[in-house]
Amino acid sequence: MSVPTEHLSHPGFPASFRGAVLRPGDDRYDAARALYQGRAADEGPALIAQCADEEDVAAVLRYASARSVPVAVRGGGHGSDGYAMPGGALVVDLSAMRALTVDPRTRVVRAEPGVKLGEMDAAAQRYGLAVPAGTVSSTGVAGLTLGGGIGFLMRRFGATVDNLLACDMITVDGRKVRADASENPELFWALRGGGGNFGVVTSFEYRAHPVGPEVVAGQLIFPYDQAADVLRGLSGHLAAAPRELGLLVAIAPAPPLPVLPAEVHGKPVLILVVVHSGEAATAHEVVEPLAALGRPLADLVTKTTWVRANSMLDAVAPSGMRMNLRGGYLPSLSGDAVDVLLEHVARVRADPGDIWSVNLSLMGGAISEDVDEDAMAFSRAGAAWLWEAICKWDAPESDGRYDTWATGLTEAMRPHSLTNGYANLTDDLGERWRRGVHGSEAKHLRLRAVKAAWDPENLLRFNKNIAPRDTD
Repeated sequence: MSVPTEHLSHPGFPASFRGAVLRPGDDRYDAARALYQGRAADEGPALIAQCADEEDVAAVLRYASARSVPVAVRGGGHGSDGYAMPGGALVVDLSAMRALTVDPRTRVVRAEPGVKLGEMDAAAQRYGLAVPAGTVSSTGVAGLTLGGGIGFLMRRFGATVDNLLACDMITVDGRKVRADASENPELFWALRGGGGNFGVVTSFEYRAHPVGPEVVAGQLIFPYDQAADVLRGLSGHLAAAPRELGLLVAIAPAPPLPVLPAEVHGKPVLILVVVHSGEAATAHEVVEPLAALGRPLADLVTKTTWVRANSMLDAVAPSGMRMNLRGGYLPSLSGDAVDVLLEHVARVRADPGDIWSVNLSLMGGAISEDVDEDAMAFSRAGAAWLWEAICKWDAPESDGRYDTWATGLTEAMRPHSLTNGYANLTDDLGERWRRGVHGSEAKHLRLRAVKAAWDPENLLRFNKNIAPRDTD
């Protein structure tokens, strides 16, 4: 999505701006525009304003608002859509704003939008605490939070937004406001799941919980010919699973681990990624029955630290590769849904060095039971599982092949998926999807009303956009 660039060399760009201003051809421009989504490098923004603090953010937004220039926002740069660096755009780059504090007495964590998940985990763990968040340490806390935030602690403590206490935000016209349960509560409702549609958040306050430092975590790896039986056995086995269990199921090429037979290296296997954050002495009561669902090639579940457990997936999430990401909620792990997933796994045609996986994340517990659906924009009603399919590659000529595969899987899963979903773990699927992803029509209309109040000209449109007025 390109935008007119005639204003971006305007002499009125604020002289008070203290950060770096980068344009195409500048020495640091290419490094600054690099994102997790490698396809974003195909086009470059017209100007990147690397903000030093919230005053810089306010200055850029006042400049953009006065000229009706749409603004893209970069936090951690981890979004699969590449919206952080659109072609021809003005980008507010928050990656240098990385202040992070942990109050062990109140268990409140305060993070600026450039903070990465791994940094927040490490800081909180110094006090035996953790904020429920994502599963890849390079993920930025800002985008993850504004979209909802799910991970290995969600069944025990809820989504990230369920533990968000307050936000400081700069409005599109450059004012600083606070949003929490008592101050601008309607804005706070929308920020918890509505993405970056309403303003630029410059700090987040979270409730942290005692976790670790020791947990029981690792992988149970099954041969692919056992995948159908293990998947069909999971739902019944997990009906009474404790909240302390976090589980991600992955169908992916086997890593070249010495403990695995050489003949399965690079071939599809079924992997149960297990994190048990409760008492280590009781973890076996959960892990052993999972292993007994089949005959594992390897049982790599062991005592480890929370920081290591929550970075297990880093190896399959390198930055800069071209990628697509699709996903949705499932009301149950039905046999028909399993059949569709396995059918499309058989259709993957991956080149050496490319990365792909089809994943299922177990919902339930706190994220499903402890927060009312209408309490915030983030939706989770009816979701028992989250399915996710990701492909990553380097060659541009492979775009069409992987996109066709992902689109086919998305269409085949549509009859089995809910209309609401988790916006962070799928590419933008269009206007109809955006109208339903937050749940009810009433919630969509409420989000549009908040958008109209805070960004009536839709300057913050480089996102999974909530239009302030009807676009039909």
